[in-house]
Amino acid sequence: MTRPRAALVSVLDTPYYHCICRCVRRAWLCGEDALTGKSFEHRKPWMLARLRLLTDTFAIDLCAYALMSNHYHLVVRLDPHRARTWSQQEVMERWMRLFKGPDFMQRAFKREFLHPEEARLVEGVTETWRNRLADLSWFMRCFNEPIARQANGEDNCKGRFWEGRFKSQALLDEGALLTAMVYVDLNPVRAGMAKTVMASDFTSAQQRLFEIARTSTPHHKKESQTKPRLLACSSTARQDRPTELPFNLKDYLDLVDGSGRLAYPGKRGLIPAAQPKLLSTLGIDANEWMPTVTQMQRRFELFIGAPHRLRHIAESRGWRWVRGLTAARRLYARANE
Repeated sequence: MTRPRAALVSVLDTPYYHCICRCVRRAWLCGEDALTGKSFEHRKPWMLARLRLLTDTFAIDLCAYALMSNHYHLVVRLDPHRARTWSQQEVMERWMRLFKGPDFMQRAFKREFLHPEEARLVEGVTETWRNRLADLSWFMRCFNEPIARQANGEDNCKGRFWEGRFKSQALLDEGALLTAMVYVDLNPVRAGMAKTVMASDFTSAQQRLFEIARTSTPHHKKESQTKPRLLACSSTARQDRPTELPFNLKDYLDLVDGSGRLAYPGKRGLIPAAQPKLLSTLGIDANEWMPTVTQMQRRFELFIGAPHRLRHIAESRGWRWVRGLTAARRLYARANE
């Protein structure tokens, strides 16, 4: 049963969400179509540029992404508190990067003459825009619609480009966030499109690796202007900072690389003898890590997290259960020891 987005997305539960959207009929409209021989790979840079604009505009951070040939994944962090710190003028400036806005709001932004009736409307419209700039549905709408229009214009056609509304999964704790990010970053490896994380084009893991390797080169500085801004990993032993991911960058990249080598080819479910540090820290069972990170969307549906968090979500919404409790008990077995 389709549930309203308001029942699925709430920063009171968690600010982190995994989002996925597919092309209509799952056609390869952003990659190389084997049936027609046409390549649409050039649309992925469009998507990167759009993500850069949106992450610079919204009070929403990008944690991970993977742009595939017929779908894409995003892991985002909502930050409505940041939006509340913006002045009225800043809210108008940000919104008008994306939309023209009514004439009286344009004049208000330029501090030009307003009629009394118009002046009374400015504050209400600005607050509506402020809320939208911290809203996941508006973020996804502002991403999907322009890409669809641009692609349809290129193909000289009309109709749907994306198969429907985006799907979202709430990431209720650090283990769920880590699982979703690794799952997203390993998409090209699992699909057999890349043999290494470094070769996984249009993923956040590759971008983070390139940013480490090329921080001081002029070419990298120019290239980074077209890449979306990624939420930084924790740079200190303290991992409770709200403006950073709750784990170290080196630990994360080591885990992605190690998991990627295990996941490709034909080695799903195998775990190295030495358990990665992050799994031990978060109490995640190493034997369940690879099955989960390769089948995350099968094992979980709307919410991902430890069993007690899933039970709390169900109780708070008056639901009898949420899908994924059995998988959560297996994945978080070490946390209960």
